[in-house]
Amino acid sequence: MSCVTALAAPPATDVPRLQRRTLGLLVSMQVVGGLGVASGVSVGALLAASMAGPTAAGLAGSSAVIGAALIAIPATRLMRTGGRRPGLAFAYAAGALGALLVAAAVWWDSVPLLFTGTFLFGGSSAANLQSRYAAVDLAAPDRRARHLSVVVWATTLGAVAGPNLAPWADRWLARFGVPEYGGPYLFSFVVFVLACLVLLVFLRPDPLLTARSLSEVPGKSDSASRGVWRAAVRTVRASPGARVGVVSVAVGHVVMVGVMSMTPVHIGDYVHDHGDLLRVVGLVISIHITGMYALSPVIGWLADRFGRRPVILGGVGVLLLACLFSGTAGDNTPRLSIGLALLGLGWGCTMVAGSTLLTESVPVEQRAGVQGLSDVVMGVAGASAGALAGVVVDLFGYPALTAVAAVGVVPLLAMVLRRSAA
Repeated sequence: MSCVTALAAPPATDVPRLQRRTLGLLVSMQVVGGLGVASGVSVGALLAASMAGPTAAGLAGSSAVIGAALIAIPATRLMRTGGRRPGLAFAYAAGALGALLVAAAVWWDSVPLLFTGTFLFGGSSAANLQSRYAAVDLAAPDRRARHLSVVVWATTLGAVAGPNLAPWADRWLARFGVPEYGGPYLFSFVVFVLACLVLLVFLRPDPLLTARSLSEVPGKSDSASRGVWRAAVRTVRASPGARVGVVSVAVGHVVMVGVMSMTPVHIGDYVHDHGDLLRVVGLVISIHITGMYALSPVIGWLADRFGRRPVILGGVGVLLLACLFSGTAGDNTPRLSIGLALLGLGWGCTMVAGSTLLTESVPVEQRAGVQGLSDVVMGVAGASAGALAGVVVDLFGYPALTAVAAVGVVPLLAMVLRRSAA
């Protein structure tokens, strides 16, 4: 056994230097990927509504969210066998194909092709989410949360700029005959291809494979991972903290996706000029995404300083305020922008504090499976929220949607308060 370990041990590795290089590359790709994701997201609901009505706008958002959850499964398998590099590249490649299909759907006015494209477009979100784990593969134990938060924060730079580049892409590519809303997706296609190629070429040595080679504990084989989902469910059911963590992440995502996905359609009800509509939507969505990511390091510090549950409770309060501001905004864009900023901030609180509480509430050997289960629950819940949001807005209007979202936060509030009282 000692001989095997000796053979497996790599030559002397400057881990801090390699981690700095890896972190720099991941931050750069988060900016680039964020540009592509936000450029498409900012016009996706408008495109679906123009092609198939308001209900389709929610379904298109759901398709992207569920795509992100499902594409993460094969991406994770690639990472298990080949490291972070092929898994992240695969997810970005799926997103690039999806962006190209959405642009083709606009050209041919094909709703089925639109939904296929938005599903695959979700791969880009999966890549952005998975990148945060790559940031901690080689990080020192006392810097893991800090490095993860830097990668999450870096998404802000691209995600804020992306919606504001959408009108430019739409106008510029229109000169070549590209129909309305097709330009932003072609821009996303180029961006995702670039991210895929850069990761394939430059993410070497692979951080996950290097971390495995440096570890004295051999990794489990694929056969040893059978039944991981059943074990994850049992672990979550046995841990009150894990249950609160899973519910926190899922509920925050439900409220955020449900309200955000239909906000561009709501803006379209009172802004009728196409160019003005894209500019207003780009501004509002940029403010929302800033709320989601920009303060993530601060939220993490608060969760460490004051505890996970207080920050989750704070997130619940912020989400309720977000629903109040958004639902009563009418055609007041500044008030709506405040509501969407609060929506992003509340999501950040429930996501960061809930994920931390989940992770520390389960045994180390069960964490990977439990985190995967939480991401699947989050994705399915968010997709369902996006689908139902379109129906609610179509039947009752945008204010009714925000009221339903506010009611949906109540079970999490009761759950956290009950555990706090205990």
